[in-house]
Amino acid sequence: MVTTAPYGTWTSPVDARTVAAHDGRPAFVGMVGDEVWWTEPRPAEGGRRTLVRRRPDGAEESVLPAPWNVRSRVLEYGGQPWAGTDTEEGPLIVFSNFDDQRLYACTPDGDPAPRPLTPHSAVGGGLRWVDPVLRCDLGEVWCVLEEFTGERPTEVRRVLAAVPLDGSAAEDRTRVRELSDDRHRFVTGPRISPDGRRAAWIAWDHPRMPWDGTLAMVARISAEGTFEDVRPVVGDLGSAAPGGGADGESVAQVEWAADGSLLFVSDVSGWWELQRIDPDAPADGVVASRALCPARQEEFGGPLWNVGQRWFLPLDDGTLAVIHGRGSTALGILDPVTGELVDAAGPWTEWTPTLAVHGSRVLGIAAGPHSSYELVELDTCTGHARVLACRHVDVLDPAYHPRPRSRTFTGPDGRDIHAHIHPPHNPDHVAPDGELPPYVVWAHGGPTGRAPLVLDLEIAYFTSRGIGVAEVNYGGSTGYGREYRERLRGRWGVVDVEDCAAVARALADEGSADRARLAIRGGSAGGWTAAASLTTTDLYACGTISYPVLDLTGWANGGTHDFESQYLESLVGPFAEVPDRYRERSPLHRADRIAAPFLLLQGLDDVICPPAQCERFLAAVAGRGVPHAYLPFAGEGHGFRRAETMVRAVEAELALYAQTFGLTRSDVPALELRG
Repeated sequence: MVTTAPYGTWTSPVDARTVAAHDGRPAFVGMVGDEVWWTEPRPAEGGRRTLVRRRPDGAEESVLPAPWNVRSRVLEYGGQPWAGTDTEEGPLIVFSNFDDQRLYACTPDGDPAPRPLTPHSAVGGGLRWVDPVLRCDLGEVWCVLEEFTGERPTEVRRVLAAVPLDGSAAEDRTRVRELSDDRHRFVTGPRISPDGRRAAWIAWDHPRMPWDGTLAMVARISAEGTFEDVRPVVGDLGSAAPGGGADGESVAQVEWAADGSLLFVSDVSGWWELQRIDPDAPADGVVASRALCPARQEEFGGPLWNVGQRWFLPLDDGTLAVIHGRGSTALGILDPVTGELVDAAGPWTEWTPTLAVHGSRVLGIAAGPHSSYELVELDTCTGHARVLACRHVDVLDPAYHPRPRSRTFTGPDGRDIHAHIHPPHNPDHVAPDGELPPYVVWAHGGPTGRAPLVLDLEIAYFTSRGIGVAEVNYGGSTGYGREYRERLRGRWGVVDVEDCAAVARALADEGSADRARLAIRGGSAGGWTAAASLTTTDLYACGTISYPVLDLTGWANGGTHDFESQYLESLVGPFAEVPDRYRERSPLHRADRIAAPFLLLQGLDDVICPPAQCERFLAAVAGRGVPHAYLPFAGEGHGFRRAETMVRAVEAELALYAQTFGLTRSDVPALELRG
């Protein structure tokens, strides 16, 4: 029976515990012999990630029980945390354990107890490892070493290093063999050529972020396993450098082809495109490259937030498995000779940048508007794609799922703004005639990132209760070419705020949303946009701000981790040249302009956006009569992983909207708002 009830008061089977239990997704897929391996979240187990294997007969098992947590902290955002190979004794696995950040090895079919390969360090953030590559022929694992040299978050160096597999370095740092020097601030893990004679990796330096400019480095590998003739071959070398490209070229991934050529993704054309070079055949002092699938105005790569991301991999027959698209993504097979690209059929609209290949099989992780992230296998011989593991299961009737639409809005100066609109939807309820629904604008994190069009039960939590959600891929988002993402250059806190507001106003103007009941929310960089929006406009009735940036000056002067410590040089401008801009845009210094109620959520272990900023912001708001609530969470970092935290956060957010919009709800605890 369909009941008439005001928007925001509808009853829903999507409860907060269901949302929390199904948060997160599989990641870092790989092959170990004929077996498929990947990591999976365990929200009910303190948010740890376990390692799962799927045997050829289809049997699945979690390899590492609690408390093992397969997750790296390199760059704080981590990356590929494990590697494996098949041996006579069965799989040999090397992984990074989150709690102590040491590398461990284990043989699940022999002695399954993990044994440490690397030592502790009492200096700063210690020793951290990511993107491992097993070199059993040398008795080593090669990976990125992040080593803190002091107590400050920027006192750190990163090199490529070789760790003995015999455990001899577990107590002796000197047993770790450094393969590269630390001439570059940041590096990715090595990719070894098929003949084992060369290595390639990506490097970049402050103040650039990896989507601004990177270098593809190559080296010869000696018989003893040392690197020789280390040199850049393509990337952001500067226009005057031998072999150089234009300033601002971002190389996002490198891999070796079977013929010894180097495959890479570069955005020198304005889009991340696949290219090939012969690194040993410079023409007139410039390494000649060739685009393999040019002029499509699509992305074949993305922002390098995690070390070891893969948007393409070569197959045995010379074709390439590629993740590509504009706004959304698809998995395709590219013939690098003809440029022909054939996409896999299926319901998936988003593929995460993790791929594995085995013979004619391609493994990836994908989701769609009506399905969560699944592990998908593509048989390139038949063209058939199927769900291999982590199959989406409807934990509630799909009739309660959101019904999203991707739309393009017009913003200031006539610019396009891309967004996913999720109207209120519940088969059991309709609203009274003439009533318009409340809407919450979601600002994604990054800000160099985007909101994918996939099933999200947290969105369903709100839409099934009669509250619409608008996910805005504001200027600065990825997936739409370099020009679109560089709209934010020097204008963070302006373009993102304007674009979110333009979408909210457009929904109200067209009669899709109630102008008096608009809210904004976001986490991390999205938390900044939410807070900045509340201090610069009276458009929103309230806002939810999660683990945000609130003080640009503090963030730029040692207030965050090394990776993003100079991010604001491009997002806001050089601090030495425009210090006033940092103060003027910061919500901390505009606290007197906030009039709307807000909810502030923060992890107390967050080193990216530390809780000190929240505490200073709250002190600035205190006594101004603005209703607000602050929920700090012990044991949580940047982004929430524990089930109990996620339940409390989503219920508190709904309570904020209910109290602000005057909605009657009995399914969430009241939120104590202080003035």
